Amino acid sequence: MSADEIENARFSILPYIGLSVILLESYRRVVGKSLVPAGLTDVEAALWLYEDAPCCVLAHNTDADPRFTYANKAAQRRFEYSWSEFTALPSRLSAEEPNRTERQHLLSRVARDGFADGYKGLRISRSGRRFLIEDGTVWQLTDSRGVLHGQGAMFPTSRDVAQADEE
Repeated sequence: MSADEIENARFSILPYIGLSVILLESYRRVVGKSLVPAGLTDVEAALWLYEDAPCCVLAHNTDADPRFTYANKAAQRRFEYSWSEFTALPSRLSAEEPNRTERQHLLSRVARDGFADGYKGLRISRSGRRFLIEDGTVWQLTDSRGVLHGQGAMFPTSRDVAQADEE
């Protein structure tokens, strides 16, 4: 990546540092762990989370039909959406129709309990490729004042699933 490309990448995510801070702080507060290496500034942590994190990290807003507001590079690769496509996508479309009820039960549990971990669920990429999220954590995105901004999700592992694996 050239110096100009790096600078453009940094500039393009600067408006989202605030959401990154909410993602990172609420995860630490609710789950009791950190998503980023220790010792990073807020800007460095936001850049690391977006560019270099090995896990997929996503967030959606509080709309009646929540829309993704954040997807790091690992999530963009896994789901096969660009940033602009991801952030225009209702989050329910990350799961196929038969799996949306199970997903909604999870989100309701997170709203009630603050977070859920050990989550496993089937998802679908833009191209229709099915994959299983494993050991996922979903949590309430609240800022330091307690204002709810949506829900975040992190999953460190996933695997492609063949039709026969689902049966």
